Amino acid sequence: MAIVTTIPAAAPLKKRAVKPLLTSEAFLDWLEPGIFADLIGGEIHMHSPVNLRHANLVNFLDRLLALYLEEAELGGVLHRESVAVRLSARDTFMPDLSYFTAAQALRLGITHAAFAPAFVVEVLSPSTAKRDRGLKFAAYEQHGVQEYWLLDPEGLEHRFYRRAGDLLEEFATGEDKIEARSIPGFWVRRAWFDPDKPLKVKVCVKEILRSQRRS
Repeated sequence: MAIVTTIPAAAPLKKRAVKPLLTSEAFLDWLEPGIFADLIGGEIHMHSPVNLRHANLVNFLDRLLALYLEEAELGGVLHRESVAVRLSARDTFMPDLSYFTAAQALRLGITHAAFAPAFVVEVLSPSTAKRDRGLKFAAYEQHGVQEYWLLDPEGLEHRFYRRAGDLLEEFATGEDKIEARSIPGFWVRRAWFDPDKPLKVKVCVKEILRSQRRS
């Protein structure tokens, strides 16, 4: 007598739900004060709390730029990461620092920036470095940012990029003095970006302005 073995039918595979990509408009509606995140390719990436080296470097450059812009009477607007920058239908970022020229500032809306700033700074952290160097770099490049500085508070391997046609190309590799073409007359020394050796902002700005008077 033949023995018939019945093999139970395999359970159907569950399909993993695919989250729909967000638009920048939906992301901006979702954002609230105190929430820091980027929309990259339609996906939300939350910002993690930063360490003190990161915070000190952002604070230093923020104060340095703000004082220089005031003393040089250049106008324009400098923003911290609390301001969202909409670059495209699925890319909206909150840069560590962004500078809009005086002409750009006249076009800024009430809730967010609807176009790319002239100058952007991102300070690297372990959770964001890959995106800052990759997807966000490509978006800044595509949508017209004129200058992009990537500051590294841990390894001090700072990288500086400026517009060359359609691309952002690296400049000042290994040089001590870094000149910001998108902010007339503004420059920094590479050594100023060491969080372990804080400098007085007023002293740095005086050096920048003094060099302009000599030239």
